[in-house]
Amino acid sequence: MPVTTIIGSGFSGLSSAAFLSKAGHDVHVFEKNAEPGGRARQFTTPGGYLFDMGPSWYWMPDVFEKFFTEFGHTSADFYDLKLLDPSFEMVFGKNDSLVVPADFQALCELFDSIEQQSSHRLIKFMKEAEMKYRIGMENFVYQPSLSIMEFMSPRILKNIWHLNLFTSFHRHIRQYFSNPKLLVLMEFPVLFLGGTARNTPALYSLMNYAGLKLGTWYPMGGFGKVIGAMQKIAEDQGAQFHFRSNVEKIQTRNGSAYSLLVNGKTFCTDGIIAAADYQHVENQLLPVEVKNYHNGYWDHKVFAPSCLIFYLGINKTIPRLVHHTLFFDESLDQHGREIYEHPQWPTKPLFYVCCPSKTDPDVAPPGHENIFMLMPIASGLKDTEPVREQYFEIMMDRLEEFCGEPIRPFVDYKQSYCINDFNTDYNSFKGNAYGLANTLKQTALLRPSIRNAKIHNLFYAGQLTVPGPGVPPSIISGKIAAGLLQKTLSQA
Repeated sequence: MPVTTIIGSGFSGLSSAAFLSKAGHDVHVFEKNAEPGGRARQFTTPGGYLFDMGPSWYWMPDVFEKFFTEFGHTSADFYDLKLLDPSFEMVFGKNDSLVVPADFQALCELFDSIEQQSSHRLIKFMKEAEMKYRIGMENFVYQPSLSIMEFMSPRILKNIWHLNLFTSFHRHIRQYFSNPKLLVLMEFPVLFLGGTARNTPALYSLMNYAGLKLGTWYPMGGFGKVIGAMQKIAEDQGAQFHFRSNVEKIQTRNGSAYSLLVNGKTFCTDGIIAAADYQHVENQLLPVEVKNYHNGYWDHKVFAPSCLIFYLGINKTIPRLVHHTLFFDESLDQHGREIYEHPQWPTKPLFYVCCPSKTDPDVAPPGHENIFMLMPIASGLKDTEPVREQYFEIMMDRLEEFCGEPIRPFVDYKQSYCINDFNTDYNSFKGNAYGLANTLKQTALLRPSIRNAKIHNLFYAGQLTVPGPGVPPSIISGKIAAGLLQKTLSQA
């Protein structure tokens, strides 16, 4: 039985652990933190709040179901999944917002109310986006992206020009809509890919289909329930988890990794999935001569944003908020430029507010609200407490104005999280939160390789390799890496 070690227990690490254990490997997962989940960890407060620390949008439910089906389960075996309606609200000013319904016919009516006869264009757009989604999910995302031949299937070649690989999302969307609010509504999903509409291929209109047609969901109990479900599946297959176990070195010889140094002790292994930060693994855990990439490689990549997060407990209810509220009352273009082109703390930031207590009574005491407030920022900025507080006040001013009532006097729990914390907790390069942006030059074969070219039994998983950032892609990444390692060891 091969002994396989996995570094990190985020979504990709959990996925790898489950698939390799099912294949008969003796799997050991080493996690530096005290609990599984990586960026999707949770924490509770003495006052009775339960916070998701990271992911809060449950999109592409088919990817989650596909994972559970592989092990004879459905998500319903582990948690209750709720369709949110409205899906979310977009704020453009104090009395100016769009409430986005879950029902597609209602969404069409909303479009027509904003831009005459735009529902016909929306239907056409969504039909094309669904085609991209189907081709992408069946032909693209489960490929390891090690050879161009992986993408030479007849279906891909037949539809290559319809996939809009070489057209920007910004240009593509303007072929259908002109109203500024509709443009923002359709462009914002690419933020989940860590890019702007101008540098993201129009292929990713598939995200509009995922969000607006497949629905926005919420797992009752938060994303920790998903993490717990995946951990249980891995453990049921035989995987063992080791927490507070910091991997310090990958030890190699003659083109093979043979052990890990964990908390000062050696653990022998037949193969490794590195589901921790790719740049950290390369620059801190591996000998320099067996790295895939030199140090300067990472400095020239386009990273997705980091973020400033506030976890807030509020000792009253806030009627005006829905589960997801996006504040687009300032310029999306300007905020994007201050992330990607001229990295700096934003002049007039956009931000997002999640209030899961609107859906889930277990995340806050009765009569209280649980609020997660997030502002995207450039990676690598100087992160200080005074700067965090400055932006807390900016966001709260606008949140209180929108809600029409004071909130700050009712905050009975407050915790911030930013670049320094991403560095400390996840060894995240420049404190990034979402990995590499899905630009055309960083898609598929052009992303950091899932395979180490010099160490035959070392593979990478997670948001810095294929297929890309986000929870569903990370689950897929873990499966791909597990399959490659299994094949490698079976041939040894």
